[in-house]
Amino acid sequence: QVQLVESGGGLVQAGGSLRLSCAASGGAFSIFRMGWFRQAPGKEREFVAALRWSGGRIYYADSVKGRFTISGDNAKNTVYLQMNSLKPEDTAFYYCAAGKYYSSSVYITETYDYWGQGTQVTVSS
Repeated sequence: QVQLVESGGGLVQAGGSLRLSCAASGGAFSIFRMGWFRQAPGKEREFVAALRWSGGRIYYADSVKGRFTISGDNAKNTVYLQMNSLKPEDTAFYYCAAGKYYSSSVYITETYDYWGQGTQVTVSS
């Protein structure tokens, strides 16, 4: 069973930066892709970014393109989310997710098999 543990959340002023990390353990060799999602109060969980280990294909939500960067260290089974130029609307609980198989629908929560507990990101105006 794969476990995902996020870290790096916190409080930051608008325009600031944060870096989230997600470490996978317990069978991480079975992971094909990893992603980040976020959920604000009263809203549905939404896709942020994803990384495919094989080939390094990367995906971003339009709302974060040019500001967020996803990267990974396969040897450490860790994926990162560098968040720059943060806005108050980026405030949410951020979740790491991992999928065992290929999917063309990396934007959809149901295509992921494992989830972390999440980390809070708060951006003040």
